[in-house]
Amino acid sequence: MIKKGIYVTNTEKHSGRSVVALGIMNLLLSRSGKVGYFRPIISDYPTGVRDNHIETMISYFNLNIDYKETYGFTMSQVVKYKNMGQESRLIDKIIEHYKELESKYDVVLVEGSDFSGKGVSFEVDLNTEIAKNLSIPTILVSSAHNKDLKDAVSNFDLVVKTFADKDVPVQAIVMNRVPEEHCEDVAKELKQVVPADTTIEIIPEVTRLSSPTIHEIYDKIGGEILLGENLLSKQVDHFDVGAMQLRNYLDRVRENSLIITPGDRADILVGAFQANASTNYPSIAGIVLTGGLRPEPPIMKLIDGLPNPVPIILVDDVTFVAASKIANIKPGIRPGDTRKIELSIATFDKYIDTESLLNKFANFKSSIVTPRMFQYNLVSKAKSNKKHIVLPEGTDPRILAAAVHLVDQNVVDITLLGKRDEVLAKADQLGLVLNEEEITIIDPNTSELYEDYWRTYFELRKHKNIPEDMARDALLDVSFFGTMMVYKGDADGMVSGAAHTTAHTIIPALQFVKTRPGVSTVSSCFFMCLDDHVSVMGDCAVNVNPTADQLAEIAVSSAESAIAFGIDPKVALLSYSSGTSGTGAEVDKVRAATEKAKALRPDLKIEGPIQYDAAVDPSVGKSKMPDSEVAGQANVLVFPDLNTGNNTYKAVQRETGALAIGPMLQGLNKPVNDLSRGCTVDDIFNTVVLTAIQAQEGI
Repeated sequence: MIKKGIYVTNTEKHSGRSVVALGIMNLLLSRSGKVGYFRPIISDYPTGVRDNHIETMISYFNLNIDYKETYGFTMSQVVKYKNMGQESRLIDKIIEHYKELESKYDVVLVEGSDFSGKGVSFEVDLNTEIAKNLSIPTILVSSAHNKDLKDAVSNFDLVVKTFADKDVPVQAIVMNRVPEEHCEDVAKELKQVVPADTTIEIIPEVTRLSSPTIHEIYDKIGGEILLGENLLSKQVDHFDVGAMQLRNYLDRVRENSLIITPGDRADILVGAFQANASTNYPSIAGIVLTGGLRPEPPIMKLIDGLPNPVPIILVDDVTFVAASKIANIKPGIRPGDTRKIELSIATFDKYIDTESLLNKFANFKSSIVTPRMFQYNLVSKAKSNKKHIVLPEGTDPRILAAAVHLVDQNVVDITLLGKRDEVLAKADQLGLVLNEEEITIIDPNTSELYEDYWRTYFELRKHKNIPEDMARDALLDVSFFGTMMVYKGDADGMVSGAAHTTAHTIIPALQFVKTRPGVSTVSSCFFMCLDDHVSVMGDCAVNVNPTADQLAEIAVSSAESAIAFGIDPKVALLSYSSGTSGTGAEVDKVRAATEKAKALRPDLKIEGPIQYDAAVDPSVGKSKMPDSEVAGQANVLVFPDLNTGNNTYKAVQRETGALAIGPMLQGLNKPVNDLSRGCTVDDIFNTVVLTAIQAQEGI
């Protein structure tokens, strides 16, 4: 069974996506009792009007889901986010909304946007981005209706390539409304342009699905219903203008026709009703009376008493205008259109290989981890077992903003260090509201913890001949005080460095938090969130020129960090040469470090020395080291020295626009992390989240 969800989206407006979505929902419900439904983006509707797709799914399938849970944003909200440059925030919220549903249901059907006028390219890109970040199997739906078949295939090919360029593999495509006689030809054409592992499904033109109901026509043209309000679900397969004499018109009546005629043509009106009642003529679907001309009361009395009534709609438009409006109506599916819904499901079941599709989706595995997905998973993990983090730089504007953001999202408990009045004044100046029930403020100078802390520090350091007065002074320093909170268990972790040097943050931790058993080297790593995966990079912040032994420890620590954050590590120790081809002191150091790392952790996949391109590029890796389990697939990159590591991570970050989370210190008994003095609010937020997870995992 499918483990998470299915994303169904289209390549254009009026593609017939509803047929596929209804069919898949029916299929999923036949295999699972708890199926959710989600539309990340819906069209804009007047107040009180609900999305037609959502209402249809909820009402027909009797889904146990609240309407408000079923969508993320309206299209106007999407445009507003885009105009403000906050597309990433939009995607974050969509991921969060989907994940909430995913946790409640066995499987979730996700349906794409409506292509309602913002531009095909805009909506294709939007749906691609959503599909990528949800990382669930994707079906693309397109239509061949009223198109040259080669153009229809070419358009489909273009959209599939757009998805592929964004690293979104499309598992299946459905070409809808294909003329029956061309179905095999279209399938052959599609096989030539789409990837071999993409399933191709063809649904031929089904006339009854492409016909509007009287209700849809009434919604579009308005007017007044004179008769048959309970018969609006009747389907209209044709429409005819009744402008000639009755004796000539009757021979033109077709099955399920809508007759459009001026309201003063009593002969056409009465004759149409008589024809509808006669076994010698086809049944009609309804009548539209034009010109605002209401039939005389005796005529209405007559037809109201006839058997087999049909709906009559009176409009103000003249006949030509009314006929033009009706001709331009694009049929859809409404919540009450039971016959059309059932026909849609039957059509899907008839033409789609459902078992093959289910098996394909059940076996779907995605290696894509987008930056937004990674961040969401981090925050979710931090929330699952909330920790207490101390931030020593309590008056820094970025620290304050991040603290409020973290508490508002219920990610961690926060303690800020600093003088209470100064912290509150700075927050007020920034327009931030610090809720002291959720954010604790401690001034080391006045804290009841101070005496215990300095005495503890004195006992820990007296073997270094530190006098009591120096211990007292040290614990008035926010970095020492915050670190002591972590050491004593009054906080689970500390994040500092926005206004202090790396040394100022790390030295207290090295003095009394110390390293974990079996670890002698404290190092750091960054989580580099690239477009479709996350790489762990170490050490880019602490060790200037590590020895082979230290480099081996850094490799193992970085791999353990990767595991703790849900990444299956493939470790590459980088150098200017790959394998045995190079010589020299630096490459020999990396070669020795690789052997030591393998000895420390024989269960890990470790390769080195290896060049950067051979480590991350599959084609280069296969060429240079064809027998390696790591070459071309490395996601833990260990640099030979700080100069290389720091410059490389910054180059990758700046040139690719990747999100770099960290640095995260590795090897300490308890988590203490250092920020860059140029950090942003987001950097602080992410580092606090990392610290909380370290506290959970004991790394």
